[in-house]
Amino acid sequence: MDYFNRRIDNELQRWKEDGDRMPLLIRGARQVGKTSSIRHLGESFQYYVEIDLNESSTLREIFADDISPQEICRRISYVVNKPIIAGKTLLFIDEIQSCPAAINKLRYFYEQYQELHLIAAGSLLEFVLADLPSFGVGRVRSLFMYPFSFEEFLRANGEELLIEAYRSSNPDAPLPEVVHNRIINLLKTFLLIGGMPKVVSAFVKTNDLMKCQRVLTDLVVSYRDDFKKYRKRISEQRIGMVLDAVAQQKSGRFVYSNINDNLSLAQVKLTLDLLVKAGLVYSVLHTSANGIPLGAEVNERYQRMSVFDTGVQQCLLGADIAKMSLVADWDVVNKGTLAEVYVAAELVKAASYYERQQLYCWHREKKDSQAEVDFVVQVGQKIVPVEVKSGAIGKMKSLRIFLDEKKSTYGVRTSMENFAHYENIRVYPLYAISNLLNAEL
Repeated sequence: MDYFNRRIDNELQRWKEDGDRMPLLIRGARQVGKTSSIRHLGESFQYYVEIDLNESSTLREIFADDISPQEICRRISYVVNKPIIAGKTLLFIDEIQSCPAAINKLRYFYEQYQELHLIAAGSLLEFVLADLPSFGVGRVRSLFMYPFSFEEFLRANGEELLIEAYRSSNPDAPLPEVVHNRIINLLKTFLLIGGMPKVVSAFVKTNDLMKCQRVLTDLVVSYRDDFKKYRKRISEQRIGMVLDAVAQQKSGRFVYSNINDNLSLAQVKLTLDLLVKAGLVYSVLHTSANGIPLGAEVNERYQRMSVFDTGVQQCLLGADIAKMSLVADWDVVNKGTLAEVYVAAELVKAASYYERQQLYCWHREKKDSQAEVDFVVQVGQKIVPVEVKSGAIGKMKSLRIFLDEKKSTYGVRTSMENFAHYENIRVYPLYAISNLLNAEL
């Protein structure tokens, strides 16, 4: 598969050049491009050594011994017949979750062999780390990776000028309609196929949505196969049932009792927690939004759930994306949730790679006066409510209620509409929602 540049490449390059770097742990859902980005970085080194601890018991045994990081590298070098030289070699330890001893050894590379460039990654890594809560605090740095963002999708398709156009626009300086409409057409494709690297690569190479759908189907099958690895925790049938329920839910609060009468509330919550850890689902917690940080006043009894990728969501729903791309009425395609799934994912991807992102929403329930804001974000030192609309128009009652109650400076509506400004409501097109996080700059 051809390599397409990712935003995380810049962070990896900074890490490479940092004289006080820590061993790096790349975290995220399976098949989001972790290995490809690390191999791409490896091309800038004189030597690149990649080992897979899931495939070699000999290599796992090396980490079991009480030896120095330098001796570990010497033994690995003998096994793979490649030199490991500090400053010249990038050592990549893949599938590190299969060897907890190797995870525990990472801290000693920072303390005793900091000059070596060392990166580790693994599938289902979060479950192992949950059992090792202090495996490398202050000695190992984590980077969280996600599927392609819309901007990365455009770049893979050679549309850098369109990126420059909407990055330099804002609610007071909208795009020419002809440019806006062109980006919208590309966005509709991205909403249907999502940002999984193999799917994006298939689209770039073939421009064939049926091919993209086959790749998506294979990805979802592989994810379901992975559920077998969770058997010690939860049955694969229950995991699949809950994931399907997340994909099928409508806008608003996730209702646990709607999944299956035979599942208890505790069982559903445990399964959702597993899916969140695996990176397949994002939770959106209710915040009172009375101040920063937003997580200071949350109500975990009210939360929404969102599949991590729009293409995966469409596949879980059994959608025919080739036919859907031909539908003129986009509201029919959206069915009220696709735009929200997209915005949730874009907000996560646009934030810092150095910490796991938590999303927030806001809800008020009073007699004859319910209100819900899809997302609440921190922009600079301001709290900004964000309402998502699937089409180009939409009411903003809940948004105005929030602004009135919280005395916020402005709110945001994001939709298929061009950049615009209505009193204290700023409109960002869906494709430019990540612009919002840099609005105060």
